[in-house]
Amino acid sequence: MRAVRAGGILTFLTTLMFWGMGLAPAASTAAWGGGSTSHLCARSNVFCAEVASPYEKAAFGNKIVGHDEPSILFYSDKVGSGYRQHYTLRLPKDPPPTPITGRSYTFELTPAFWFGLAMCADQSAPDPGKTCKPDSDSNIVSNLNHAPGAAYMEMQFYPPGWVPFQEAGGISCSSTQWCAALNIDSYSENMSTGQTLNQSCAKAVGVENVNFAFITKTGVPQGPPNPVQATLADTYTPDATKDLMMNPNDLLSVNIFDTTNGLEIAIKDLTTHGVGKMVASGRNGFGQVRFAPDPSTVCANVPYNFHPMFATSSPRTRVAWAAHSYNVAYDPETGHFDWCQGSPSGASIQPGGACPSDAFEGPQTLSWSDYDDLDCADGTWSLRVQVSGCVGANYGFDGAAYLRDWPDGNTKLHPTPIKVSSPTFGATFTDQYSRIGFEVDTPRVEGTYCLRQSSGRGCTLVPLTDDGTPAAFYPFFSTVKEGTAGCFWAAGNKLPGGNDFGGVKQYGKIFALPYPLNGAIQYRYNDYRSILSSNPCPAKL
Repeated sequence: MRAVRAGGILTFLTTLMFWGMGLAPAASTAAWGGGSTSHLCARSNVFCAEVASPYEKAAFGNKIVGHDEPSILFYSDKVGSGYRQHYTLRLPKDPPPTPITGRSYTFELTPAFWFGLAMCADQSAPDPGKTCKPDSDSNIVSNLNHAPGAAYMEMQFYPPGWVPFQEAGGISCSSTQWCAALNIDSYSENMSTGQTLNQSCAKAVGVENVNFAFITKTGVPQGPPNPVQATLADTYTPDATKDLMMNPNDLLSVNIFDTTNGLEIAIKDLTTHGVGKMVASGRNGFGQVRFAPDPSTVCANVPYNFHPMFATSSPRTRVAWAAHSYNVAYDPETGHFDWCQGSPSGASIQPGGACPSDAFEGPQTLSWSDYDDLDCADGTWSLRVQVSGCVGANYGFDGAAYLRDWPDGNTKLHPTPIKVSSPTFGATFTDQYSRIGFEVDTPRVEGTYCLRQSSGRGCTLVPLTDDGTPAAFYPFFSTVKEGTAGCFWAAGNKLPGGNDFGGVKQYGKIFALPYPLNGAIQYRYNDYRSILSSNPCPAKL
């Protein structure tokens, strides 16, 4: 998700932690502030979250720096639906690791899929310093300028496959296994006054900053999760001896629920019987960045127990600084991978560098490189899938995610889909969410031709490529049956036996969301959304 000014919650701290499925740039500790996780905006605005006017041009040069987030929203007016969820999911399985024309892999389609939830964070936007009451719909206010501080939780899962080495700017969890991490994104701005976190601290942790912790077997974080104290070596480097590692095609149970000490994640691999957990508590090293605007230079961690923000889940239970409209949601994040086929003149990708300026993007397009061809790795560096590619953001909308490379039942060429049940809630996780919605943020990432700040004119559901034509494909959700396990949601192309709700048309119409701005309300056309009157795919109990 992205901030309204930052385009969305975890924009490129997903990439800060995981490029494709690789971790943050493995620069020297000097480049990371002596081992701290200096925010990558200081290095390149490729890693900045998107921002909205009037500050975006001055802050980030008006660059498009986001990614697409097609999502399913889950709604219920019953108390408990906003702070307690259970999901069942089936991890996908990739084709053989020998690349051939038309063959695709999960890491090319999504660098991470995640389950989301709105969280209390009283040092965060919209109104830092205002107390947020956990698990309470009292946080729904009519004046968004004075909404309590909020964060957004993304329980993320990272695919194996193509492995950027440290020379390429990242390290992976595994070339063959999945791993997972708890992310909680905050946004350091007072949206009534326009004040943001002081420049000194923002350079170190970012205005949009993230608590991050791998899901470990013991529930003990590898390193400090909070953005002030986190380190590349401890916090962001996976350790297979400590972290829960999962295999392709494993069936998982995921519980997300509040406790006295903070939100807890509990994952059980129903195939291998492995377990992992994490509690977002101050005792575990989670914390907020103290909101200290200029001229202060303070950059302090405030230990904090992160709790869910709302009691229920509805269109009114949203994070007021985020581009999306939702609370409880599922998202197979996409739009990060583009090929780099190498240079016709023979130039090679430089370690941690760009695709050569005269390189072709891929056999499907044969168009010249976009300026998004950054953070690239040569396929010969890979441990498993020999694919040369770039894992920044695919601004040209012509990489694997925008072709018919998604799951479609052809397992020789394409991966099987990620299969996710609708969540359940309640004391014993037996209550169903009564409605669902489909939402996608393509207007947020489309660029200057989309007038999302005024009327929505020029915005398109399927984004236009850098050649000015609609992307060849855009993924959508279908319901599919999983043996005796019941109904599951799957993202991709048409799937055998699936109900696709009209394909890409399922996302509905563009709509305006209100945002606080300097004491007033401003509307943005960041998303397309449709809300169904029921849940056509309830979980099997």
